[in-house]
Amino acid sequence: MRERIGNSNEKEVRLPIAEARNILTQLPEQLEASHDTITVTRRGKPVLAVLSYDFYDSLIETLEIMGDPELMKSLHQSITEANSGRTVKWQSAKKKLEIGT
Repeated sequence: MRERIGNSNEKEVRLPIAEARNILTQLPEQLEASHDTITVTRRGKPVLAVLSYDFYDSLIETLEIMGDPELMKSLHQSITEANSGRTVKWQSAKKKLEIGT
């Protein structure tokens, strides 16, 4: 029996391992359509997390970025500059980077 937990904004579904085994081949389509994370349980305790490959890939990429001190420093600097209004117009950036010219 599936059990949605958390508030309405959270997308976690708990699924007993026996049921997960029975619907394993259907999970890729379900996760792609819903973007849920499925917590597979055994005897009511979480033992696995199942998520779409795209979501997994984005999590790994985020962790890699967050684990790179130089990249994080650059990101923080960029956010600070953007928040203070120090931005470049798109047309100027395209011209400087020779994009679409």
